[in-house]
Amino acid sequence: MGGITIRIAVYCGSGLGINPIYAEKAAELGTVLAQNGHGVVYGGSKTGLMGKVADAVLAAGGEVIGVMPTHLQKRELAHVSLTEIHFVESMHVRKAKMIELADAFIALPGGGGTMDEYFEVFTWAQIGLHEKPVILYNVNSFYDALLQQLQKMLEEGFIRTEQKTLIHVATTSEEVLNFVKKRG
Repeated sequence: MGGITIRIAVYCGSGLGINPIYAEKAAELGTVLAQNGHGVVYGGSKTGLMGKVADAVLAAGGEVIGVMPTHLQKRELAHVSLTEIHFVESMHVRKAKMIELADAFIALPGGGGTMDEYFEVFTWAQIGLHEKPVILYNVNSFYDALLQQLQKMLEEGFIRTEQKTLIHVATTSEEVLNFVKKRG
C-alpha cells in the first residue's frame, strides 16, 4: 500500500449543500486523513463534497481511489487527478468494490446515495459480514434526526442492544481519527 495505514471509504454528496460548513469540513477531513497516512476510497467525482475530499487528500500528498459507474461519468464529472480510478458497470458493483477496498467507512452529509451506501455497510456490520468501523460524521448536526431514528429502532427492538456499539458518531475530524485508530 506504499505507506498507507488504512483506506477509508468516504460517502458524501456530489453537491455542496447550502451551508459552506459542509465543504469546509469535507476538505478538512480529507487533509487530516492524508496527513495521518490514510488513503481514501470514494465515488470518483470532482464535484460537490466528493470533490472537496479528494482535492484535499491529493493536496496533502495522499492516495485517492475513485470508483464510479460508467453511467455517472458525465453527470458527476469523473475526477482526472486521482491516484487510481475504477469505472464499473453499476452502483451495485461500485458499492461492493468500495467495501472491498476500504478498512473503514465514513458518511459525511449527503443525499439518498450517501444514505444507501451508509446503510449497506452498517447492515453488513450488523449481520457480521465485516467488522470495519462505520462512522457518521455529524457535521453541523446534519445527522441528528437520523440518530434519533436509530435510537427509536433500538428502543423498539429493531436494532439489538449489542449492535448499538456499531453506531459510531463523530463531530470532528479528530473524533473520526479516533474511531479509525481503533481499527488500525
